[in-house]
Amino acid sequence: MTDDVPHSVVRSKEALVDANADYNRRMPSIRVSEAASFLGVSDDTIRRWTENGSLTPVKDDAGRLAVDGLELARHAQKLAQLPDDPHRTGSSARNRFVGLVTGITMDTVMAQVELQCGPFRVVSLMSSEAVRELGLELGSVATAVVKATTVIIETRQGKGSA
Repeated sequence: MTDDVPHSVVRSKEALVDANADYNRRMPSIRVSEAASFLGVSDDTIRRWTENGSLTPVKDDAGRLAVDGLELARHAQKLAQLPDDPHRTGSSARNRFVGLVTGITMDTVMAQVELQCGPFRVVSLMSSEAVRELGLELGSVATAVVKATTVIIETRQGKGSA
């Protein structure tokens, strides 16, 4: 231990390994029906994935078939690969959603454009002039680029909720 570092800050490598092991034991398990809902597939598909080794089956607290939450999240990321943006240009925005135009509501000044990007519906408000200049029409391919300063994440339960 060094003199300039408080004792409470210095931890052994073994203590960190033990802390990580404890955290991993507490990873959330997701029931098959919830996992299917999150991924937009059937319960049977989740069961097949556990049978063929794509997902590791676990039991939840009630003894029902479930999957590890982290493993499910990683699997969802692999499945959620959107098609490449055919018009990709250099940009600092990382949140890009390629999809099909499913709705345009337009008056003389403003327009609301709806895209279906995989399982996500993305809505953008823009000028009617922009709709015309971009050549947007129902069924055309477009990319929604999201650059936000605030993203709010919610969970069903959290520690210290007021």
